[in-house]
Formats: sequence, structure tokens, C-alpha cells
Amino acid sequence: MSVHFSGPRSVTKVISEVKRLKELEDENRRLKKMFAELSLQNEIIKEALSKKW
Repeated sequence: MSVHFSGPRSVTKVISEVKRLKELEDENRRLKKMFAELSLQNEIIKEALSKKW
């Protein structure tokens, strides 16, 4: 990726975009963890319900 700076506003914009990208990556990481945990809970519940008592 190539970035061309044409002035202070461009630098500010790039910094802002980098911060936003980091925020999105953090949120994505959190959501992936949440999905994994809920998937595991779902599997445990399905297994428990499928057993005959």
C-alpha cells in the first residue's frame, strides 16, 4: 500500500483512519471471541438435550 501525503490535513486523516482501523480490528476480535463462546455453549446445550434421561 502506498500513501501519498499532500499536507497536514492528509496526515491527520491517515492518523484518524489508522485509529479507526485499530478500533474495528479490536471490535472484530471481541465479536469473534463472543461467537466462539456462544457456539461452544450451543454445542453443549445440544449435546445435553440429545441425551436420553
